[in-house]
Amino acid sequence: MNNLGIVFPGQGTQHVGMGSDLHQAFQEARNVYEEACDVLGFDIQSLCFEGPREELDRTVNTQVAVLTTDMAIYRIFERETGLQPMIMAGHSLGEYSALCAAGALPFVDALLLVAARGQYQQEAAPIGTGVMAAVIGLNAAQVGALCREVSSNNGAVFPAIINARDQIVISGDLGTIEKAVVRARELGAMRALKLPISVPCHCPLLDEAARRFAGDLEGVELRDFEVDVIPNCDPEATYTRDSAKDFMVRQVHFPVYWQASIERMVRRGIDTIVEIGPKRTLTNLTKRIDAGIRVANVEDMASLKKTAAWLGETRS
Repeated sequence: MNNLGIVFPGQGTQHVGMGSDLHQAFQEARNVYEEACDVLGFDIQSLCFEGPREELDRTVNTQVAVLTTDMAIYRIFERETGLQPMIMAGHSLGEYSALCAAGALPFVDALLLVAARGQYQQEAAPIGTGVMAAVIGLNAAQVGALCREVSSNNGAVFPAIINARDQIVISGDLGTIEKAVVRARELGAMRALKLPISVPCHCPLLDEAARRFAGDLEGVELRDFEVDVIPNCDPEATYTRDSAKDFMVRQVHFPVYWQASIERMVRRGIDTIVEIGPKRTLTNLTKRIDAGIRVANVEDMASLKKTAAWLGETRS
């Protein structure tokens, strides 16, 4: 199906119970969770299925939990549909799921890298010092001006994720983010709220985390890409074996240009996008970006059956 794009969600989509019914039904899913438990040395499976929520929401746990769930669901999707997409992208952390699904990054390596990435991010901004917030109803220029207005030598805030024309995520020091949320509401934002993410991702506060992560990447052997992957930090580019490590480092402390990533897919001829992973966050975002794209998602047994049947009808 050469007009199909696949996208993977990342941090912020986690919830207790994610992936549990597919784990019960499919050996492929059980294999992924079991491999993750072996590699990580703790019961990531129980954390995903049973919580507690407070532990699941810790960045050092969230990132490996969502990666594992994304990949378990994708392995089932592959088996049930037999489809290979033309292009993939992953939202923030979800980019690692895309790298795995595209055949370039072995799952074991991805788990270890993501675990290190989460640790370095958390150490760069200990819990309670930095946070992220979503601003809905203001455009990128307005949010950029807002960030400059509230930032000072005592704390900074930055545009971190451009999700859609009127949906921007900001990152920064906790106190400054709280000021930014109040100011955004004063400027007419429909919503402005902190997110359940314990570090200020995709901003200069994580420069040191990016430097440390680059050292971990030196020993990783990447493979050729079976499917094109769009990098979050530069949607006009495409991952290659030679460029991958540079993109992976930049992604830690550069903004995520998600709207531009979906628009790039459309220019490549994609008219159908399936989201693989917990919740429907990217499915809803895609419709905000371009209402003409056909969308579906797979997160549980019900959505798997629905999407597989719909794609089958589309091909026939």
